[in-house]
Amino acid sequence: MNYRNPVISGFHPDPSVCRVGSDYYLVTSSFEYFPGVPIFHSKDMVHWQQIGHCLTRESQLPLQKAGSSNGIFAPTLRHYNGRFYMITTNVTIRKNFYVTSENAEGPWSEPVWLDWDGIDPSLMFDEDGKVYITGTGEFDGSEKAGIYQAEIDLVTGQLCSPRRFVWGGTGGAFPEGPHLYRIFDTYYLMISEGGTEYGHMVTIARSDSPYGPFESNPSNPILSHRSRQSSIHATGHADLIQAEDGSWWAVCLGIRPIGYPYRHHLGRETFLAPVRWSDDKWPTIGELGIIDEVMNAGTLTLGQGEQWCERDDFNKSMLAHSWNFLRNPSADDWSLVERAGWLTLHGSAITLNEADSPAFVGRRQQHFACSVSTLLEFEPNHDGEEAGLTVYMNEQFHYEIALVHQAGRRNVILRRRIGSLWKESFVSEYSDSRIIFGIEADASSYRFTFATEVGEKHIAGEAECCLLATEVAGGFTGVFFGLYATGNGKPCQAPAYFDRFDYIPVLNTDEKG
Repeated sequence: MNYRNPVISGFHPDPSVCRVGSDYYLVTSSFEYFPGVPIFHSKDMVHWQQIGHCLTRESQLPLQKAGSSNGIFAPTLRHYNGRFYMITTNVTIRKNFYVTSENAEGPWSEPVWLDWDGIDPSLMFDEDGKVYITGTGEFDGSEKAGIYQAEIDLVTGQLCSPRRFVWGGTGGAFPEGPHLYRIFDTYYLMISEGGTEYGHMVTIARSDSPYGPFESNPSNPILSHRSRQSSIHATGHADLIQAEDGSWWAVCLGIRPIGYPYRHHLGRETFLAPVRWSDDKWPTIGELGIIDEVMNAGTLTLGQGEQWCERDDFNKSMLAHSWNFLRNPSADDWSLVERAGWLTLHGSAITLNEADSPAFVGRRQQHFACSVSTLLEFEPNHDGEEAGLTVYMNEQFHYEIALVHQAGRRNVILRRRIGSLWKESFVSEYSDSRIIFGIEADASSYRFTFATEVGEKHIAGEAECCLLATEVAGGFTGVFFGLYATGNGKPCQAPAYFDRFDYIPVLNTDEKG
């Protein structure tokens, strides 16, 4: 039986996975989005369901004024003695920490802040009870590039041994994303090199001691799509996992660029690949270091994926796990109870053009071809009051269709921002208080629409996907569809009510099967 990659689509990079009995749990990076560190559950490692976030409180995740692609970098998830441990870096404040929980769904503890520099921390629980923390060189670059390690006391968060350099990799740039394992009574240190772009790769070394010296695999890299003719590129940042049936697998990040020159806008996604061990006990990920969109599940027993939820009616007291805020939201900016069955946004002075926390609730774009729509009720009476639907990459790269009060009139506008270039187009004067905004996406473009509740749909205009791509916009995230409101420099007196949000993927036959 085959399965399809990515197993978690859209902006879900730097996956880390662990198994508890027959259950698998996985976390990914979240950067400036809140809540932080989405956590997923699966029975087969192919079909994943998000069950929450590890960081749901501002005390765990302070993101004030976090720049684009700052915040939470790569997390590691481990389970030991009945407790989950998630360790990560908040690069905005340059601190590493871990949180714990008996249940993956939470609640998760307050952070234990560590005297540990660098990014991409990982934990390894050894058979003798010792725990090792592994990570990269210091933030300021004062240490030579490579992987560092120490023993740590997870009760106090204090180091039990000096910080030591253990491996510099194979010569690729940016050795990072380390994970230490004990397999076959040997210590394996797996890292990423080459940077998280098209030169990305995974390399591995081994030793009889957790501190080395480490012997590099003569067949490194064990995963890389460098200069490959493939729909998948930039593979790296992998984590190994042994399935319940004894087979070995790896999760990793990758991208699916469109066109040439390559451009990718969905972000770095989570992929799954089998791991094969050679007779001399070296692993290889995928088919000789290559992974495909369709792969053989081997001995895995595949279940059924959850039904795609196409509509959110905002009828519950909590937002669905798929929704996120930009940085730490103000409690005054949003509500699900102010008007039952509606998401209420109170626009602040903050706009989408600032590295701040606008009144914004968004979810990842997870399919190249899809359509989204929302019913907005909004009665702006002061110039600058605005609410609408955005395609958002970061504060300098985004598109939106909106209802805005301008010069005493209510207008539908289409705005495109690409770096320092702006274009705001008047679409139509609009007198009704209710409007349906929509976006129809394919692999190359977004089409923006508007309609009354019972009227004909009108096309407001189009915009290119490639101009929101990482190769243009920079950073480490991916595109979001977002609902937002703003007063454009002053508080918005008119509340914006969103009655529903529809996300309908356009799947081909293979994806449906």
